[in-house]
Amino acid sequence: MKFQCTLLLLLFSILHVANADQDYTKWHLPEGAKARLGKGSVRDVVYSPDGNSIAVASSIGIWIYDARTYQEVFLLTGHTGSVHSVSFSPDGQTLASGSQDMTIRLWDVATGQQKHEIKGHWSGVLSVSFSPDGQTLASGSRDRTIRLWDVATRQQKHEIKGHTDGVFSVLFSPDGQTLASGSDDKTICLWDVSTGEQKHTFRGHTGSVHSISFSPDGQTLASGGDLDRTIRLWDVATGQQKHEIKGHTVGVFSISFSPDGQTLASGGWHDTIHLWDVSTSEQKHEIKGHTFYVNSVSFSPDGQTLASGSADDTIRLWDVATGQQKHTFGGHTDGVNSVSFSPDGQTLASGSDDMTIRLWVVATGQRKHELIGHTGVVNSVSFSPDGQTLASRSNHDDTIRLWVVSTGQRKHELKGHTDDVLSVSFSPDSQTLASGSRDKTIRLWDVATGQQKHEIKGHTDDILSVSFSPDGQTLASGGQDITIRLWDVATGQLKHELKGHTDQVESVLFSPDGQTLASGSRDKTISLWDVATGQQKHELKGHSYIVFRISFSPDGQTLASGSVDKTISLWDVSTGEQKHAFIGHTVWIESVLFSPDGQTLASGSGLDGTIRLWDVLTGQQKLELKGHTDSVYSISFSPDGQTLASGSHDGTVLLWDLTALMQNK
Repeated sequence: MKFQCTLLLLLFSILHVANADQDYTKWHLPEGAKARLGKGSVRDVVYSPDGNSIAVASSIGIWIYDARTYQEVFLLTGHTGSVHSVSFSPDGQTLASGSQDMTIRLWDVATGQQKHEIKGHWSGVLSVSFSPDGQTLASGSRDRTIRLWDVATRQQKHEIKGHTDGVFSVLFSPDGQTLASGSDDKTICLWDVSTGEQKHTFRGHTGSVHSISFSPDGQTLASGGDLDRTIRLWDVATGQQKHEIKGHTVGVFSISFSPDGQTLASGGWHDTIHLWDVSTSEQKHEIKGHTFYVNSVSFSPDGQTLASGSADDTIRLWDVATGQQKHTFGGHTDGVNSVSFSPDGQTLASGSDDMTIRLWVVATGQRKHELIGHTGVVNSVSFSPDGQTLASRSNHDDTIRLWVVSTGQRKHELKGHTDDVLSVSFSPDSQTLASGSRDKTIRLWDVATGQQKHEIKGHTDDILSVSFSPDGQTLASGGQDITIRLWDVATGQLKHELKGHTDQVESVLFSPDGQTLASGSRDKTISLWDVATGQQKHELKGHSYIVFRISFSPDGQTLASGSVDKTISLWDVSTGEQKHAFIGHTVWIESVLFSPDGQTLASGSGLDGTIRLWDVLTGQQKLELKGHTDSVYSISFSPDGQTLASGSHDGTVLLWDLTALMQNK
């Protein structure tokens, strides 16, 4: 009781300070970042033993919430990879975490400080679990081993081998004498904790076993299967299967017994959670609300609330008795594919794999609106030049949606394409939107009415990129048929067909004066074209692999190109000569963009999550921005050039203060 009171006082004090003096969007930011928008992709969620706290493992760290006020208490950072699993010690004072970075970390719950780092696994740690007496910690890894650790000394007590594939889940029985493990090898094993010897192997699942749960009396073990979409209940004493529960239409990722042992919760590859009556195996509730698969479910100690964590980057609390939602902890729930500043710089839009678009207040980092409507991942978001309309596209629902920026309300749904929409572009006067599709057509839309103005045909394969000229009179398109075409916007008629590339055209872009068109191709080259004549002016060679991204400097004299070969090149537009080659990224380049003053080039890369800022004049790297834990898909400068926004597959958007970064360099 004394501990609980102390913990409550600590939590109250921390929350008071946090709410009064700072916002969680500014917690544990990488150097130079001034806000984090989103919580990261959620992998695991657990209640503390007293029910006062919730720990959430995510792609950017571990969030600790007050379970009663729903406020953020801490963000625990230190892992260098996604956190897959968290577990409270029985006394609630310590939290263990297992990560893709191959380490286990122990955290002080009261202070949020890291106490210890435990190393030993040689691949990602997928699951951690405390023994009931708190003296032993079990860990399961992709390295196919289970390890038992002495919590006091952090020394390894046993290395348990037997599984032939990664170990997704480890769990102690209520009496602490048995450890259960579920694996990608389709089996569940029971182990003697004192000796490390195997007691039983449960076979029956036809796919990976992602989750296991002991009943409170320890007599039954539940397991969730991936490919076979079943939950199985096993007799712990005999190793025999007692029941097979069917009802999931997709794989089961997470299962958990209620404290009274009468209800079993399950979540999986679908966006629903199921509550089952353990005695009858009948479904009690089907709970809907998440927009993507459910990674984790956990009952509160009193059994009245169920917490769920999803790949949609949200944590939700549900009333067990009614199945109704009580609270949502928000932020994008999956990778961020696109970020874009409004023309006035006050609003940032982000589009995500979670099928939503979010509008954020740049000054505060707070969310203004959540735009819901797409039925597939949102691949891009783009503001109209007047800032009043936002266009969004999804590769999966064949539609473009126009939104009113001020209210977040949907303005129009543009239907007509019969396959994925791969590119959209606003005309300079904001009145027309162009879209290019996998259906081989380009469509011009009236932004005010949502009506189609022209359907343009001519390409013989997917159209990957469309771009308006600065005067709005010409539209360029490039695609998989290896051609670039210039179209008259007023009539929809073809003006020029540009040939020269030997593989698909990934990107087309007009120079600021509209006289030159640049194209980047899978053939490893960039071409510069005379817009008036359609003739090729220069072919830029130097990259050793696909050129995905190109960007003109504001004065139009320099072109930047980013490639899968991990390099960025700067080219003189007038001569076609290479000015600089920027080398530093360790993986392919996802995005390149000039700052508004043209003096800095920003580049974002895949997998390593870094952004680099380069001096355009000298070709030297100015800064390396670290903080994302996955690919940086999109970067955007604010109109004043002082802030950089980056969107990542780790489910977050970071805002970087470039002025402060350069001053502190």
